Amino acid sequence: MEEARLIQALQTRQDGAMERFQRLYSPLLRYIIAPILPDERDREECLSDVLLQVWGSIGGFDPGRAALTTWLTHLARNAALNRRRGNERRREGGTLDEAAPDPADGPEQSLLKAERARAVWAAVGRLGRRDRELFLRKYYYYQPTAQIAAESGMTVRAVESKLYRIRKHLQGELGGEIDG
Repeated sequence: MEEARLIQALQTRQDGAMERFQRLYSPLLRYIIAPILPDERDREECLSDVLLQVWGSIGGFDPGRAALTTWLTHLARNAALNRRRGNERRREGGTLDEAAPDPADGPEQSLLKAERARAVWAAVGRLGRRDRELFLRKYYYYQPTAQIAAESGMTVRAVESKLYRIRKHLQGELGGEIDG
């Protein structure tokens, strides 16, 4: 019963609801995140990301589909895995601004790839916040479409359709230069 009231309070943005939520569920979220992210700072940043995600998407949470703890477990686990993947990418030298050089490429080919990557990321940067987030979740963090749909309160078909429109928009903006 308390859980239902808390969900309602979060969905209606009542004062103090998020603080109550944090007090009750932060230990669970930390427990889920800790084995995935060994660095304490990463864990705290990930926890903040999860709490923001909860605040932003609690309106789409349906207690009839899953228990709150199940939903939170998925959010926390996926956020931690995404952060770990991002950390691994950065360690390997991949960033949003640069394409990873291929040792088989000559200097001209490497330069063209880097320029194309900058153009793509500039175009992605011009997308709206929600479209950019969707695009990055799918094509940068490699999240499954079903996961994106479940966490954003959309159907798989709606996510696929939105991703298709985003790709077409980017393709038009870039003159047909992106692979999709």
